[in-house]
Amino acid sequence: GSENASRWYAQQALEANCAFVNCIPVFIASDKEWQEKFKEKRLPLAGDDVMSQIGATVLHKTIVKLLVDRGVIVDESYQLNVGGDTDFLNMLEKERLKSKEISKTSAVQAMTPYKVPLKIGPSDYIPFLKNKKICYIWIKGRYFGNTPVYIDVKLDVWDAPNSAGVVIDVIRSIKIALDRGIGGPLISISAFAFKHPPIQVPYHIAKQWVEDFIQGKRER
Repeated sequence: GSENASRWYAQQALEANCAFVNCIPVFIASDKEWQEKFKEKRLPLAGDDVMSQIGATVLHKTIVKLLVDRGVIVDESYQLNVGGDTDFLNMLEKERLKSKEISKTSAVQAMTPYKVPLKIGPSDYIPFLKNKKICYIWIKGRYFGNTPVYIDVKLDVWDAPNSAGVVIDVIRSIKIALDRGIGGPLISISAFAFKHPPIQVPYHIAKQWVEDFIQGKRER
């Protein structure tokens, strides 16, 4: 991610008394120091690293959580992504990949009560794909009697519109928080809409949190 630029932008939002939504993999909403800064000024904060409406991370999380809930031991898994937009072009610079890999990996790892060997991250930039993103997910596990199971998934999406609806929901939640005078990290919408939120929970729980937040049953 663009570490310095993102933190500078967050600081400008504070000084302008503006709420802040962080859609890229720089850790701001999940950082306690930034959380306190926005809380002190009663400004809502949401992030980090937007999770697409139907993207690699939410699909990978959902499959792993299903396996765990069904008593399947997940032994190892990888997720490889290629694309042709500027996001993938930027990530050819390896120093930009660290926070992205942490963000995507932690989202999937949080779905299991035990440590799983994972390799998750952007793999390459393919210019002629343009805004298309292709993801390959592979999972190895064991069910009753140590019987092996393997899952192979390919996901093919247009990247740009895949986050648009999600971000609109985040902006709506930010507006609710502003109207209610709530500052600091919005735990519910962040868990629902981002890969590296302040608190990681399974998708169905995050969805219920958002419903409860909208109805005023949860503060944030």
